[in-house]
Amino acid sequence: MDSLRGRIALVTGASSGIGQACARALAERGARVLLAARRRERLDALCAQLEQSGAGPAHAKCGEVHAFTLDVRDRTAVAALERELAERELLPDVLINNAGLSRGLDPLHEGMIDDWEEMIDTNVKGLLYVTRAFLPHMVARNRGDVVNIGSDAGHMVYPRGNVYGATKFAVRAITHGGNVDLVSTRVRMSTVDPGMTETEFSDVRFHGDRERAAALYRGYTPLTPEAVVRVVERPPHVHVRDVVMIPIVQCNLMVFEPRKEGGD
Repeated sequence: MDSLRGRIALVTGASSGIGQACARALAERGARVLLAARRRERLDALCAQLEQSGAGPAHAKCGEVHAFTLDVRDRTAVAALERELAERELLPDVLINNAGLSRGLDPLHEGMIDDWEEMIDTNVKGLLYVTRAFLPHMVARNRGDVVNIGSDAGHMVYPRGNVYGATKFAVRAITHGGNVDLVSTRVRMSTVDPGMTETEFSDVRFHGDRERAAALYRGYTPLTPEAVVRVVERPPHVHVRDVVMIPIVQCNLMVFEPRKEGGD
């Protein structure tokens, strides 16, 4: 399918997990991919891997790839990136708002305020900063796709997931409200909400406690990071607004089949 060939796609949080998987899939489909994340060394390594796979203007297999250091919480840095991409004629017509995190797993009355602020600043305000920077260009061109990576936690609350869940409910509300505002355009805004997915997410939530993070997945086969590019590959008249992906062992955030040694 060539629907992405030559299109310019910006992926935030592209240094690992779902963001990295999306970047690979977009490049493999011929898109010109802009990688954005805080950890520049990881972005450079990903660029090198994609170039070895045939990325770049001299290759037909993959689209070209560019890396940009970005903390989505920094609205000044987001504005600077928008100016740079405009000057370089690299304004995206596909935006994957993937940057996000969870911190802590505490009851509300024991929560760490610093954790709350980091989640809200990244998952909500950061998404808004990036969207506000690049969505006007899509509206002006009357075409484009914005995919917001949400969570199953944006559909159902769970014990000690209070503020994280609130940020993902906010992502759904922003997506649905954005579509109301975009109804007279050909710009599509979607949300992809994965369930239990094995990435660095839990390492971050538990402040680097890898054993505690690994215990969440032990006995299950979770989702692995999967590209969400099928959402933007649809014909122009088709809008996939909401996608919820969960592993077969998960019914919802609270109901799982009994753990099995080695997964299923």
